[in-house]
Amino acid sequence: MNTLLKKYVSKLSSQGLADEGHVILMALDDDIYSLRGASADPGSIISSKLERVFDKMNINSLLYAIPSEPYRSILEGLLDREDVASEPDVIMPQDCETRTFLHDIPVINEARSSLISNALSSRKAAIIRQGPAIVSYGSVSPEQAFISYSSVCFSTYVKYFFDTLNYLKSCSDTSMKPSEHILEQLRTIRSKDRKKYASIHDNSGLITGQPADYKSERTMMIEAGRRLVTDGLVDSFFGNISSLTNGRIMISETSSSLDELEEAIDEVPFDGSSSVGITASSETSTHKRIYEKTGYDKILHGHPRFSVVMSMYCTERCDHRGECYKDCPEERYMSGVPIVPGEVGTGPTGIESTVPDAFKKSDAVVVYGHGVFCAGSSDFNGTMRRMTDIEEQSRTEYDRVLDELLEKCAAA
Repeated sequence: MNTLLKKYVSKLSSQGLADEGHVILMALDDDIYSLRGASADPGSIISSKLERVFDKMNINSLLYAIPSEPYRSILEGLLDREDVASEPDVIMPQDCETRTFLHDIPVINEARSSLISNALSSRKAAIIRQGPAIVSYGSVSPEQAFISYSSVCFSTYVKYFFDTLNYLKSCSDTSMKPSEHILEQLRTIRSKDRKKYASIHDNSGLITGQPADYKSERTMMIEAGRRLVTDGLVDSFFGNISSLTNGRIMISETSSSLDELEEAIDEVPFDGSSSVGITASSETSTHKRIYEKTGYDKILHGHPRFSVVMSMYCTERCDHRGECYKDCPEERYMSGVPIVPGEVGTGPTGIESTVPDAFKKSDAVVVYGHGVFCAGSSDFNGTMRRMTDIEEQSRTEYDRVLDELLEKCAAA
């Protein structure tokens, strides 16, 4: 059990989500095993409170951590916002990951066992004001606690930067001076975010050329999946990767960690003649339809943060507010890439219906509040560069819009 705890504490650190010294991860086997960073728990006070949560809930693991920057400052910024101050018990991001996985994020004031167990009785994770920190649990394994924690980091990141644009747009439209406190927080967070972003990208190439056989195809997918994670193009376990060869789709399994695909790739017959792919990604049908409508044989799907933020930012006035993620009549583009609505899954508003046709216009598609699909041929070099370029262009566009709004607010 200690080996498993060390694995996920290490993943939190390597993915820039929390420093090991600020993490407490507990798991229940024959006893409660704990891996505790000294900075997270001076005097073992928090650990004793976390242990009592196991008495109140039927859980396998519990994770408490103070996030690394910029996530820590982002939590502080969100907790200062008026909408959270007026509704102190919950934060409601609008991205797809939150809608399908978290729903909303409870906020509690301190790491008391009763407050934690009450918040986690209906949600997978919660934010603790004191710290600030994030607490999450797993009912089967520590992996689940890690997934929920990283999802909160992603969703609050997207919410902060999205809400900031809307706040400044509102100030600009009403000739209201923005709060100097909020502007100072923004300057700090932008600086910390740029520093982190500049350090994560790997410019080396991936394996080149069409894979020669089944083994080399798997090796190619494993390498590309790992790079999606290390380059910050996927948070948590959300995203997928596939390759089409010889009448079958090789695709990452549902809920698989893309940096650990060695035992998590399914082989699905393209004609649907077998149910062997029952554990395959929930978006297998979307991949299949993209292949059917294009000549591509490689697909990457990730959740680059600023691509998600900018897909949600729209200044059009229409009757679809609140339903944009599944029903948007506007033809929208971002850096020449189509933005489409779409819910996870099938049906008329599912991404299986909205994404494939958009590939007639581009080799990449952005799904509102969800992420980016990129398609290519032979190997994953082109798709990886394409996704990275879309994210960098989205970040540049965000900075342009933000600076423009700041100028308008200053002139008001």
